[in-house]
Parts: sequence; structure tokens; C-alpha cells
Amino acid sequence: MIEDEEAVAGLVRRWHESAGDAVLLDGFHALKHALRFGADATIVLTSDKTATLALAEQLADDLTRRLDALAVEVPGSVLRRLVPRVHPTGVVALATRPSATAHLDALNTVPRRSPVVVLDAPRNLGNIGAVIRLVAGFDTTGVITTGDVDPWHPTVVRAAAGLHFATAVERLALPDLPPGPLYALDPEGEDIRSVRIPDDALLAFGSERHGISPELRGRATRLVALPMRPQVSSFNLATSVAMTLFHWMSQRKPRG
Repeated sequence: MIEDEEAVAGLVRRWHESAGDAVLLDGFHALKHALRFGADATIVLTSDKTATLALAEQLADDLTRRLDALAVEVPGSVLRRLVPRVHPTGVVALATRPSATAHLDALNTVPRRSPVVVLDAPRNLGNIGAVIRLVAGFDTTGVITTGDVDPWHPTVVRAAAGLHFATAVERLALPDLPPGPLYALDPEGEDIRSVRIPDDALLAFGSERHGISPELRGRATRLVALPMRPQVSSFNLATSVAMTLFHWMSQRKPRG
């Protein structure tokens, strides 16, 4: 453990110098996923390295050696100075944010092998993170958000458990959306069970309160709706994305 005051001060200074352009990985699971999908972790700190390595042996033994080399043990008080709320696993890291150019190339590649999820002006950071986690799990092309919220906000990264590094995540204006047919989820649309979603589709979702914007609705190739009991106003955003992606995947032949 680093306890020397000068060494700790130097580490804290290095953290603050790097933090502005870096991605905050808050907790073991965020770091685990980020490393598995190619993240360049520049600083990894833990308040208990023995416990961190034991957790790696239990949940991510493919990363144990790498974490042993990367992780620096510091007093818990140092972590509390660096992040607003220390994760229960006592692990925090900074990683280099992936190139926007690489993400945009992936999103704009034609033909695409899987859809892009578009979140129209989302507000809830936890919901955005949950959607990114779903998109990574379904192995679809990526997530685009419109509006003011940064999809790389630390709270979003935390909610996504570091899986931003497993897919393309960018914020774009509506005129800059990638090519492909736009399937917008809307209560007035066709029942999704009767619709075949193409692999190159953009799947657009609005907020639970407001739905999709008139601008996005006007650009839609097709409006589709999830079946829902009458008098129930809406599903949670991540639930809607999960059902839609499962519908898309269930129509495809299993990969050989």
C-alpha cells in the first residue's frame, strides 16, 4: 500500500491531470468489462488489493495477472477524495476514451450486421447505462443518443458496468444519424410481432414521459409498437429496448 504522503500526493495529482479526458471506471465490474473489451486503463486504484485479486480469481480469472500488474493499493481515504461515492468493491480506474472516429465508422458501415439503438433525448442516466449494457449483451452495433446528455457521463458508465467499451456509443444530432431504415417505437405503430426488423435498422426509442420527438417521428421509415395491456402508460426504456432487440434476434438464424 502506498502511504507515503509525497507519493500519495503525486498519485492524486496524476489522477486529476488525467481525469478530464478519461473515462471513470467506478467499481470492479466496470473495470473488468472495460479491460475485456480493449480499454487502456491508465490508472487503477484499490483500497484492498488482496480482496480485488480474490474477486478477480472468482469472477474474472482471465484478468487476474493483468490486474495484479495494474492495481495500486492506496488508503480508502484517497479513493474518497477522488470519486464522489466509492463503489463497494473499492476499485476505481481511469481509462482512455475510445476514438469517436472509430465509433462513427462502425455506426456508418453499410451494410451493418446488426441494428443501432437510437435514444431520442434521454434524461435518465441509469436508463441510458442499462440500454448500453443490453446492446453490448445482444452484440448489436451501438447506441446513439440525441439531446444534451453525454452518454459517457460517469453515472452512465457505472450503470452500464463498463460495457461502453464493448460497443459503439456516441451522441449525434438527428440529421447526422447513420444510414438505414428507421424503425421508431410508438404506441400508434404496427404490432411489432408482425414486423420483421432488418439487420441494418435504426431502432429509435423516446422517453417514457414524452415518447419520440415529432422530428424523429417524421423521419421514421416505420412506426412499431410493443404489445401492452390497456391503461398501462409505458414500459421502462431499457425494458422496451430489451423486448425489441429480442424480437429482432429471435427472427434471425443462429450463427453457425
